Amino acid sequence: MANGVIDEPGQPRSELVQSLSRGLAIIRAFDSTAPSMTLSQVAARTNVSRAVARRFLHTLAHDGYVSTDGKYFRLTPRVLDLGFAYLSSLNIWDVAQPIMQEVVSSTGESCSASVLDGTEIVYVARVAAGRIMQVGLGIGSRLPAFCSSMGRVLLAAAPPEQLDSFFRAVVLKPCTPRTLTGETALRIEFAKVAKQGWAMVDEELETGLRSLSVPIRRRSGQVIAAMNISCHAGSCPAEETLAKCLPVLVGAADKIARSLPN
Repeated sequence: MANGVIDEPGQPRSELVQSLSRGLAIIRAFDSTAPSMTLSQVAARTNVSRAVARRFLHTLAHDGYVSTDGKYFRLTPRVLDLGFAYLSSLNIWDVAQPIMQEVVSSTGESCSASVLDGTEIVYVARVAAGRIMQVGLGIGSRLPAFCSSMGRVLLAAAPPEQLDSFFRAVVLKPCTPRTLTGETALRIEFAKVAKQGWAMVDEELETGLRSLSVPIRRRSGQVIAAMNISCHAGSCPAEETLAKCLPVLVGAADKIARSLPN
């Protein structure tokens, strides 16, 4: 780092702005485990001095992205504007949301859509089934890609160099005793998913949870997202979930694709 600019491999230092990077790091420091923090806690989480953290937090508060009671800081709903800007740029979610609602109505199961971000998937749309108990997921939630059905669909469509980079970066930590963690086994699984056009994960991400996913494509064939249904693994055999839900998901993904530009 020099002259207020971040050093990053492959990027000219003159093109990178440290202050922007730090501001985004401050926003990302808040999560479900730390929804509100003191100045000292923010500084510790982002590895900056208290003085630097103070300047960024007060700037974010001035712009409406952070609120404070004088001691604790927390994000405001305005942060959602950043995510919605991304969603609107994809130009598919106005189309996808009602179609996902049709999936929920047809299957009785929650329906979600996600995109790949590094080694994780990020939820960008979700329609929950009308039940009292719900998995605590929403737009912006992140899950490990390697053991989630949507992640496997997205990784199955990734070019070889991206997949190689993924395996160099990912930590293949099991989430349940059933989680597939070997790189060779996962590469075989991704190839299988690519060939069959869908992925099912049965209690690998969470005990008792089964999910079934298909890709969302542009009419050109490019995979731009994944869509899934999730259900309780004990509610019926996996074969029944596949027979009941796969045709609905495939039909919904095709319907979204026909509504998108090439």
